[in-house]
Amino acid sequence: MTDPIQSLRDAIIADPENAPFTAVGWRPVFAASPESRILLVGQAPGRRAQESGIPWNDASGDALVRWLGVDRETFHDPVAFAIVPMDFYFPGKSGSGDFPPRRVFAAAWHPPLLEQLTELRLTLLIGAHAQRAYLPDRRRTLTETVRYWRDYGPAVFPLVHPSPRNTAWQQRNPWFEAETVPDLRMAVAAALAD
Repeated sequence: MTDPIQSLRDAIIADPENAPFTAVGWRPVFAASPESRILLVGQAPGRRAQESGIPWNDASGDALVRWLGVDRETFHDPVAFAIVPMDFYFPGKSGSGDFPPRRVFAAAWHPPLLEQLTELRLTLLIGAHAQRAYLPDRRRTLTETVRYWRDYGPAVFPLVHPSPRNTAWQQRNPWFEAETVPDLRMAVAAALAD
């Protein structure tokens, strides 16, 4: 029996648009199972994640796991979390961080992948790129979208990116840790409960 997610992975690798990544030995970084309960849509893998092949394998991932209230084993269990960034390849470094994900990647590859994820209970949209793609009616700013997450819930939860570069944002917005993170943990626990 053919594994449709592996077939999609093979098609992504074979896509000429991804040839430069394949040529240097990079594989698409995502994780999913037909039984995934939570869809986590982020930006794109960082360099460490790309080189290890493990999504969120960096300080941002450590912060995200803490926000979610799970351990790394649960986070990397594809039955628990489908980790589907807007681009499955590290986009390279820019002057102020990483380049954004390629605009056409998610439009081409998310729909056939998401068709396979029939058990989803919760979607986490991390950062502006994911929110622009999946929340056409989002608020004017990322901060407002994250603060008023209930406008999109209960099955969708927009979040700020957990990058250490966003420490200043978190300091300016203490409501996030005080109010949003506890609600996020409850939503995650509910989605993972049998």
